[in-house]
Amino acid sequence: MADTRPHPETPAEPAAGGDLLVRDARLLVIDGGTEIPAGWIALRDGRVAAYGSPGTEPERAARTLSAAGRLVTPGLINTHHHIYQNLTRSYGPAVNGTLFNWLTTLYPLWAGLDEEAVHLSTYVGLAELLMGGCTTSADHHYVHPRPGLIDAQIRTARDLGFRFHATRGSMTRSTEDGGLPPRSVTQTAEEVLADSERLVKAYHDPEPGALIRVALAPCSPFSVTRDVMTATAELAERLDVRLHTHLAEDPDEDTYCLENYGCRPVEYFESVGWMTDRTWVAHCVHPDKEERERLAAAGVGVAHCPSSNMLIAGGTAAVQEMRGLGMPVGLGCDGSASTDHASLWLETRNALLLGRYRGGPAAMTARDALDIATRGSARCLGRDDELGHLRPGACGDLVVWDTPEVALAGALTDPVEAWLRCAPSRAWTTVVGGRVLVDGGELRLPALAEKLREHERVARRIQQLA
Repeated sequence: MADTRPHPETPAEPAAGGDLLVRDARLLVIDGGTEIPAGWIALRDGRVAAYGSPGTEPERAARTLSAAGRLVTPGLINTHHHIYQNLTRSYGPAVNGTLFNWLTTLYPLWAGLDEEAVHLSTYVGLAELLMGGCTTSADHHYVHPRPGLIDAQIRTARDLGFRFHATRGSMTRSTEDGGLPPRSVTQTAEEVLADSERLVKAYHDPEPGALIRVALAPCSPFSVTRDVMTATAELAERLDVRLHTHLAEDPDEDTYCLENYGCRPVEYFESVGWMTDRTWVAHCVHPDKEERERLAAAGVGVAHCPSSNMLIAGGTAAVQEMRGLGMPVGLGCDGSASTDHASLWLETRNALLLGRYRGGPAAMTARDALDIATRGSARCLGRDDELGHLRPGACGDLVVWDTPEVALAGALTDPVEAWLRCAPSRAWTTVVGGRVLVDGGELRLPALAEKLREHERVARRIQQLA
């Protein structure tokens, strides 16, 4: 049980002023062990300067925001997404298929992606994430019918001030080579590796507090060759960046790997040099107990995507068992064409519900789910020193949550449990690096209306490619 007793102000430098002061929280969650009723938190120069109990607040701050009795938590962190897919949300011909049916239906549409489409989908996707309390997101962009698409993503995230981990995805095995995607959305190994190195050198910021980082991310064992998997792992080691891919998502993947590689997906994953603590994988639904233990021993992280798992109905990860083994387990909303939303609040709630459905009523608490969405996700991205908590020195990424009063009526004892158990919550205030991007429940993105109109135009163009 977290400590909810009043705390004195933190030993960080007392708040003799600060860039931003958030006060009057019903409950301020600093991390899994520290919660402060009616607490306040001060941000300075984009980082947490101090926090404390009522009556110890700074006398001055450049801006003071009242949380007005709301829950305040660290910003939620999304470890797996395919943002471009919001251009094909709820696409009728794909909604009721298996994973492989779904992919083969949508690949021809995604061949229409260009820089404009990726910019608009990224703008809209990050806006939606902000409204769901997300302050950092990875994105797995693996469809490259034209060059420069990840550049467009990074420019958009940087312009918005959103903390963004771009992952340079890739597919090299087309239908002509025994894979699933058409040739129009694949690249050669040489193109993939050259552009991967270019993007890391151009955009990856290894410094603390970075807004932009780059990881390398072949799509899956069935969409790239063995040589690409091996060479990508070697390149990530040389450039000191992280690795990401889908792994053990669907029973069809087991069949594919056995037929093509003579082994199960986890064994193949290990054979190509990916069994390392610089790796986090999406889904990881179907490894057996021994395979989970091997992944855990190597420090491999998992992006748990509960809504996607349920909608595609391919099973779900053994989340609590993995956490019990010490694996970093974070949260992902997955692609908008499979889950049709990008709310990390909803994913956190679904992680709670699915964990209890899988393991029984004591298997998952709201605090467990919050920890997965914050500290666990930060571990997956290799940033748990400065993200996923609000201790002094951490990045100033936080959320003030808004739940309708009528939904909270009677919820008197535990604001964290009520946050996920009661009616839908949204961000009242979202702060990234000390910058307020959602204020009073409204996005502070002046071009949003225009971008939404342009997004609809481009979505119509792409869906007409069917």
